[in-house]
Amino acid sequence: MMAWFADSRLADWWGGGSAAVEPASLRDAARLAQLHGASFHRGWGEGEFEAMLTERNTLVHRLRLGRKVIGFAVSRLAADEAEILSIAIDPGQRGRGLSRQLLLTHLGHLAGRGVRKIFLEVEENNRPARRLYERAGFGVVGRRERYYQQPGGEQLNALLMRRDLS
Repeated sequence: MMAWFADSRLADWWGGGSAAVEPASLRDAARLAQLHGASFHRGWGEGEFEAMLTERNTLVHRLRLGRKVIGFAVSRLAADEAEILSIAIDPGQRGRGLSRQLLLTHLGHLAGRGVRKIFLEVEENNRPARRLYERAGFGVVGRRERYYQQPGGEQLNALLMRRDLS
């Protein structure tokens, strides 16, 4: 009787379905800014995302679940290296392994563009993010003291992490 839910297109429309990682477009800028603001103290605005989405040396992927964008990854490329600038997942969707899918797919696209080394910075006490990156093959190569400024004025350390793709 409920067989019509088995059709994945209908499930995607309904809001379920599987997650898809795909290139982001200018139409996504407002949603990406909303996700960034929900994930970080100083969220990037829609204009900042619009600028990144038009830069040739920036790669932006969105993570879509059904028809809703629930995450993104942004990297900047230079020669055969890249820096992951930000990854964010909707707070209500965290803890489901979606960030791993997003990160690994994003890394695959970077490798396809000839990137051999990936760098990122992560707040030292952000255990979930550190675990994600370590499981994806990143290792700590440095530390930046008092790199992140918190709303109350507290300054937190950042770890510089690296992964080779070659």
